[in-house]
Amino acid sequence: MILLSRRAVLAIAAVVDIALHARPSPVAAKTLAGRHQLPPRHLETLLQALVHANILKGVRGPRGGYELARERRRISVGEIVRAAMSESFDDQGEDRTASPLVDKVIVPLIADASKELLAILDRSTVEDLCRQAETAAAVSDAKATIDFTI
Repeated sequence: MILLSRRAVLAIAAVVDIALHARPSPVAAKTLAGRHQLPPRHLETLLQALVHANILKGVRGPRGGYELARERRRISVGEIVRAAMSESFDDQGEDRTASPLVDKVIVPLIADASKELLAILDRSTVEDLCRQAETAAAVSDAKATIDFTI
């Protein structure tokens, strides 16, 4: 069972992918979408949310794309998840239900579990995930994915 939304998981994957491939030039959204089999416009809104959260930096121009806004070791996975979740939904008016069981027992339990999960994710950085990806050989050679589209 996965506890994070698909959007949050994709945000983590996108940031780690960019951290691994953004040198010497930024990673184009089209290239990133191709590596993860996603439609580019679906990914673009997520990438913009990460730019607004100062996790990524957008680079304009024909060789533009995305790169990290800060060092890999200074970006926590929890921060990425919060940025992805803040843009994906707004449940401000849906906190209360007609069920006292849900409101007084289940919602507080889920809130506590969410805090614990985010605390764990806050202890992991993009640097940690990049090292794990390289050790597990979960990364394709960056040179093989160069996009020469004009």
